[in-house]
Amino acid sequence: MGEFFAKFRTKPAPSTVFTPVFLGLSLVLVACSPKGGETKSNTVTILGVMTGEGEQIMEQILEPFTKETGIKVVYEASSDFATLLPVLVESGNAPDLAMFPQPGLMADFAREGQLVPVDTFMDKSQLSAAYSQNWLDLATVDSKVYGVWIRAAVKSLVWYNRAAFKAAGYKIPTTWNEMMALSDQIVADGGVPWCIGIESGAATGWVGTDWIEDIMLRTVGGEVYDQWVAHKIPFNHPAVKNAFEQFGNIALNPKYVFGGTVGIISTPFGDATAPLFDNPPGCYLHRQASFITSFLPKDVALDKDVSIFLLPGIKQELGVPVLVSGIVTAMFKDTPEARKLMEYLSTAQAHTIWASQGDYVSPHKQVSLDAYPNDIVKRQAEILANADMVRFDGSDMMPGAVGTGTFWSGIVDYIGGTDVDTVLKTIEDSWPD
Repeated sequence: MGEFFAKFRTKPAPSTVFTPVFLGLSLVLVACSPKGGETKSNTVTILGVMTGEGEQIMEQILEPFTKETGIKVVYEASSDFATLLPVLVESGNAPDLAMFPQPGLMADFAREGQLVPVDTFMDKSQLSAAYSQNWLDLATVDSKVYGVWIRAAVKSLVWYNRAAFKAAGYKIPTTWNEMMALSDQIVADGGVPWCIGIESGAATGWVGTDWIEDIMLRTVGGEVYDQWVAHKIPFNHPAVKNAFEQFGNIALNPKYVFGGTVGIISTPFGDATAPLFDNPPGCYLHRQASFITSFLPKDVALDKDVSIFLLPGIKQELGVPVLVSGIVTAMFKDTPEARKLMEYLSTAQAHTIWASQGDYVSPHKQVSLDAYPNDIVKRQAEILANADMVRFDGSDMMPGAVGTGTFWSGIVDYIGGTDVDTVLKTIEDSWPD
């Protein structure tokens, strides 16, 4: 399996078996040799958030590693990752590795001295050959690289019905002003430009925070965005207010959004694409991350019926930034087996397996576009590779009380009619000391 296995081959396992073991509500995938005989020292434990289909993909990624090294991998998937992990760490039962969907949480553990910097056993040239500086920066805490990225979701995407767009004679906008002009044209033609749905159970509101983050990047750039995420500028700063109002120019315009503000708040985010494919279309545009493909109507052919464009820039000097989310793997326990697995997870082999699944893109520079199963995902990979600037989802980097608390609820309040100054003050006042 390439240079990695040539370097780290141990006694090979003849084949690999993934045995499901249920711990509470979590599934543990045990990759092991049918002959058995491994000791605890020949095992790596991982805690992650990928359940269901994500677990099946992890099976595919880990199987060649176990087959070639003989190292058993125990992967526990928990939907309560952010709650469970601190408990395990505090009780002295931390996993060997953890797959963080929130690099802010990873950074907290790094600053507490709980994590092992990967650049202590992986050359920086090795890391830079795999990841762009944008991604290395996102995994860096106090000048040390702590994480290896395994997947990414591109968030700054606008989805549209290819046939409906063509029939109406609409063209892809390349600037924000062109996008707003297109919205006005759709209204003038008797249509509705946008579909937006933010309902997501206890997480209702996150769709709107993505809009705010995208607009912040396009109006003030990465440096101020980073200051905002780190609370070096207050949440009620004029730049943030402007981002909310820019979002409001779309979301609060009853002619612009299918179902109006009531529809935005009550529509589950996964159902929001459905009107794109009505005849006639209920809307023409939908801004959402790459994972929305899992929620498209079943009769929609991905390569035939739908297409995407990058959410346009607002200020020319800032280019067209790309907002992302993703999963970064970090190491709690410094063992030879954990090091080998971290090295493997940074290889093109592991990322190519992931890329072949279709719903996410790889941040790995050496993954060929041919690895992706359809043109939609290839386009997303190209967008990510050619991005003028990459920044991670801001709400995932903020303290939980804000990022997954008042910021989410503030979006709901704003769309529901609360004035922007009140919303921003409430969020600002909630920031932990």
